[in-house]
Amino acid sequence: MASATFTGVIPPVMTPLHPDGNVDEKSLRQLVDHLIDGGVDGLFALGSSGETAFLTREQRKFALTTIIDHTAGRVPVTAGVIETTTARVIELVDDAIEAGAQGLVATAPFYTRTHDMEIEEHFRKIHAAAPELPLFAYNIPVSVHSNLNPVMLLKLAKEGVLAGTKDSSGNDGAIRALIEARDDAGLTKEFRILTGSETTVDFAYLAGADGVVPGLGNVDPAAYVTLAKLCLDGQWAEAAALQKRINHLFHIVFVGDPSRMSGSSSGLGGFKTALTHLGIIDSSTMAPPHQSLNDEEVARIHAIVDEFLYTP
Repeated sequence: MASATFTGVIPPVMTPLHPDGNVDEKSLRQLVDHLIDGGVDGLFALGSSGETAFLTREQRKFALTTIIDHTAGRVPVTAGVIETTTARVIELVDDAIEAGAQGLVATAPFYTRTHDMEIEEHFRKIHAAAPELPLFAYNIPVSVHSNLNPVMLLKLAKEGVLAGTKDSSGNDGAIRALIEARDDAGLTKEFRILTGSETTVDFAYLAGADGVVPGLGNVDPAAYVTLAKLCLDGQWAEAAALQKRINHLFHIVFVGDPSRMSGSSSGLGGFKTALTHLGIIDSSTMAPPHQSLNDEEVARIHAIVDEFLYTP
C-alpha cells in the first residue's frame, strides 16, 4: 500500500472562510503555499482543524478540490471522510476520489454508540469503496466518544484494510503501547502511526511514531519540520528545546474565555487569528456556532505569535 507517502509532518489544513461563511478560495490557496513552503511532507484536508463537521458537503468538496488543485502534486493529499454513519462516509469517499485525493482518513461511526464489531465493519466498507487508497483510522475519542481498540486496528492492518492511524487520544502511554504492539506484530512498514498531539511530538518520535498531524502546524509548519528532523537525527536535547518553544506558541489555543466559548472556538480561533496576523488568510471567521474572539484576546494571540513563532 502507499502508506509510506503519509509520514512526517502532515498538517490538517484549516478552511479559511469569508465573513459570510463561504470558503475563501484565495486564502486557502495561500495557506497551501505557506504549508508547502514550510517543508511539510503532506496535507490532510477536511480534518477537525478544517472544521469539516461544520461544513456542508458542497463546501467540503470545494475546499478539497481547491487544496488538491493548488498542491499540484507537490506533496500527497489525504482527505477526511468523516461522518456519522457508513453510508454518509461512502458518499464522501466518492467525492474524495473525484477530487483526486491520495488517501482517506475516517473516524469510527458516531452519535450512536457502536461495538468494536460494528466499527470494524465500518472500516471494511470504507476500504472496499476505495481499495486503491490508503485508509487511516482517526482515533479522536473526545469527539467520537470511543477509543479505537488497538487489537482491532492491528487486525485490520494485517488484512490490508488500514494503512495507519492518526492518534488524537492525548494518551502518550497508549500511543507508545500501540507502536510497540505494531512493531512486535511485524507491521512497522504496513501500519503508520501518526500523533495528533502538537505538544509531545518529541515523545512520539522517540517511541517510534512515523509522523505528526499538528493543527498548530498551520501557523508554524517550519517549526514542526525542523522538530521532526531533529528527532530523526537523534538530536533529542535540541528537539526538546524546540518542542518547548512550540508549546509556548500553542498557548494561543487557550486564550478564548471558556465562560463564553468552547475549546473548539478558542483553539480554531487562535489558529485563524494567528494566520490573519501573519497575513496568510484574510479573515478569522469560523463556521457557526463557533464564537469569535474579542479584541483583547486577539491582541494576546498576536503577542504570543510575535514572541514564539519559529524562525529557521
